[in-house]
Amino acid sequence: MSNALFDCREPAELLEGMRKARMAIGRGKVVCVPTDTVYGLVADAFKPSATKALRDARGMGENDPLGVLLPGIPTLRALADNVPDEVHALAGEFWPGALTIITAAGESLMWDLGNTQGTVALRMPSERIVLELLSETGPLVASSAYRVGETGGLRAEDAEATFGDDVAVYLSSGATYSPGALSTVVDATGLDKPGGRLRLVREGAIPSTDIYAVVDVSRFG
Repeated sequence: MSNALFDCREPAELLEGMRKARMAIGRGKVVCVPTDTVYGLVADAFKPSATKALRDARGMGENDPLGVLLPGIPTLRALADNVPDEVHALAGEFWPGALTIITAAGESLMWDLGNTQGTVALRMPSERIVLELLSETGPLVASSAYRVGETGGLRAEDAEATFGDDVAVYLSSGATYSPGALSTVVDATGLDKPGGRLRLVREGAIPSTDIYAVVDVSRFG
């Protein structure tokens, strides 16, 4: 195992890996973490140099959109411009978990998420390692741990083989993810308009039937 890869199933490595991950985030570096669905790359959401480093590592364009991982539901109201009842209900039911919710971003936030048209894709993951990191760093920009046009992110070792020194720290949960594992994505930005509706953008780990059990299908368009 390299000096940058930490097996977080081992208590000593978990402590050391988390310490180095926090330090790396503080310096604007990129860190690899496990999530509910895939290994991902994360960086400080409020440092343009950090978001650029993440995009460069993945081979993304400078305007390609990035999602944001957050540590808890209370942070949702700080990052979103408006939190309708439907969004609150979905977050309350499926967070932490594999649900991404797209909302209008708070106007006062100074960050570079790319060409998102004033929106932000938010998720509170359930993986304890990244949740612990988020609790100490605050929101982090995130993207999957494989290069654009490729597939991967199944193991931390795969990510390290791909990115090498472009990523400062790799935190491994020991998990091996399934190819094509994705979060379910719901776009709530339409609710800002009179008569607006939610939109199911992608059905992933959470089935649409589970979504509609919380917010009736009639609220989707």
